Amino acid sequence: MLVDADALVPDLLADLRRLVEVETPSADLAAVARGAAEVADVVEERLGRRPETIVEHGVTHLRLQLGGPTRVLLLCHQDTVWPVGTLERLPWSQRDGVVRGPGTFDMLTGLVMAVHACALLQDRSGPGALDGVTLLVTGDEEVGSTHSRELILQTAQGAAGVLVLEASADGGAVKVARKGASRYRLELQGVAAHAGLDPERGVSALLELAAQLPRILELADPEQGTTVTPTTFAGGTTTNTVPATATLDIDVRAASAAELERVHEGLHTLRATQEGAQVRTVGEINRYPMERHHSAELWGRYADVCASLGLPVPDAAAVGGASDGNFTAAAGIPTLDGLGAVGGGAHAEHEHVLVDQIAPRTAVLARLVEQLRDAAPARGGASAAPGRRAD
Repeated sequence: MLVDADALVPDLLADLRRLVEVETPSADLAAVARGAAEVADVVEERLGRRPETIVEHGVTHLRLQLGGPTRVLLLCHQDTVWPVGTLERLPWSQRDGVVRGPGTFDMLTGLVMAVHACALLQDRSGPGALDGVTLLVTGDEEVGSTHSRELILQTAQGAAGVLVLEASADGGAVKVARKGASRYRLELQGVAAHAGLDPERGVSALLELAAQLPRILELADPEQGTTVTPTTFAGGTTTNTVPATATLDIDVRAASAAELERVHEGLHTLRATQEGAQVRTVGEINRYPMERHHSAELWGRYADVCASLGLPVPDAAAVGGASDGNFTAAAGIPTLDGLGAVGGGAHAEHEHVLVDQIAPRTAVLARLVEQLRDAAPARGGASAAPGRRAD
């Protein structure tokens, strides 16, 4: 199987270039739709079957159920963080065993690997080799999967395992745990006044923001791995006016559901410190953590497959970033993440992929899919997923 995977690499890279050169920033729904159409063309060319197109709230997703109920779900996304026009500055390149271009590492290489792993199985054993395999490609992962979450959980229900083709951790490590993530916005209301004539009549929203920052930062717990990070902020209207409004965006990451809940409650109980000021927190828990017990069984299988193919077993890593695998893990479905590209530079201008790692990881993926196709279903189900808060 490893030799067969080596032979796929030229076609795999050609398909990867096709996808990279159709830019798909999450917020540009027309661009995401164009990217989905290109992905559908690649899938149809390689597997002889075209995925169904599913549009939710204007976001385009693709799903291909390859015969029967889902036994193994290959979970991918094709949206990226790069705006249209990035290719003019950071074009596709393949040089000295390294592929570069926007979205190559996160996560278009993993998506193409999933398609070619399926093609490898189909070419070896016929279309029946993919019975029970489902490929799901979403279009809004980079912005929190707001409109694809239910589709992911519905598709994964009853699967023996979910294999997430996000890029690997450092050095090719497989991701066996991920922190959960929440996003909040603090909205502060004050009273406007002329900064020169009567500033004492104003209530500064910016001063209120400054007073709230220590309270927000106190919610972090480094020993538990819980981070609470103020990110973007805005406020005021003109340079000679006491600012009546301000906003602050807050990113929260935690390794346990209990910690996410604790911070959520803390942010929603913030109260104004100035008379006449108002403070309101808007936001929710977006993804609950993927904890190690969610991936333990699949990680053992992955390591065994590597050994059976004569390949080194990669490290197992716990990471701070969240993915769509958090949804399925929290639903009680065995989930393994970081099975895609080896390289680096996610969301950065030095984004790149190591070509020599593509074939062996595609071979391992194909063998793992083959095993899970015949495995017993997961005991959990989509209904077991903790609900998101909506305040």
